[in-house]
Amino acid sequence: MNQFGVIARHFSSSSAVQSAIKNVTVIGGGLMGSGIAQVAAQAGQNVILVDVNSDILAKAQKSIGNNLGRVAKKIYKDTPQEAEKFVIDSMNRIKTATDALSASQTADLVVEAIVENIDVKHQLFQKLDQVAPDHTIFASNTSSLSINEIASVVKRKDKFGGLHFFNPVPVMRLLEVVRGAETSETTYKSMMDWGKSLGKTCITCKDTPGFVVNRLLVPYIAEAIRLFERGDASARDIDIAMKLGAGYPMGPLELADYVGLDTNKFILDGWHKKFPEEQLFKPIPLLNKLVSEGKLGMKTGEGFYKYEKK
Repeated sequence: MNQFGVIARHFSSSSAVQSAIKNVTVIGGGLMGSGIAQVAAQAGQNVILVDVNSDILAKAQKSIGNNLGRVAKKIYKDTPQEAEKFVIDSMNRIKTATDALSASQTADLVVEAIVENIDVKHQLFQKLDQVAPDHTIFASNTSSLSINEIASVVKRKDKFGGLHFFNPVPVMRLLEVVRGAETSETTYKSMMDWGKSLGKTCITCKDTPGFVVNRLLVPYIAEAIRLFERGDASARDIDIAMKLGAGYPMGPLELADYVGLDTNKFILDGWHKKFPEEQLFKPIPLLNKLVSEGKLGMKTGEGFYKYEKK
């Protein structure tokens, strides 16, 4: 899920903290996975980007190439040859594969960025645990599932943690580094160093629902929906209030539409199932209604607001 503000920033390997992690396997070729692959490659690391769908990998490579081109123009605006070399070198560091097991056999770090389904993640990590080298660190980019629960199926629990990036990965500066109950100090330090080597600002969090950003953001959005549902204020006035009164760049209902109402519902439902006594996680009838009607926000053209389809 996105966070407040979008601040463009690029870090080359020469200006970033050096990391002992040199070979990275990223599993999942969607927006998050391709973004993680890009920032690792432009930081000088060897990357294998994995997805079962070769069409998704081709799309990801094209997107990464375009993004790197834009980055290069900003950094090397007066030296086009250097810009071209930057793009070519970065792209050459990214390989693609459809088999996650073979792609992980030389990895120092495996970052999982697949569907938010605990059973699917369990199946993946159980298999990876059998083939990856003993030193390989496993990390999940999950935004809402428990790191301890995901790690429960592997033997190397001391080498398992959370690396929660934000979308779009090349632009958003924050990385939440999540320590599981059995994450070792060495693993934690390696994950922090790796995040810094990508030019990210790293914060540490225990394995708590939503970590820091989403634990604050999702209940905030939920309370705004409840406020609107009760008829206490209009959607527009709620958003204006938080933008002008609290200085937020987006109002909570605008943000809900941007993120996707289905995503908000998915996270709330998961937390409510696990923590049924927590009032902030209670289901919201209005949110459920909008999702059932296919009104998911910007991506469908209507949520709390209506949008012109491009």
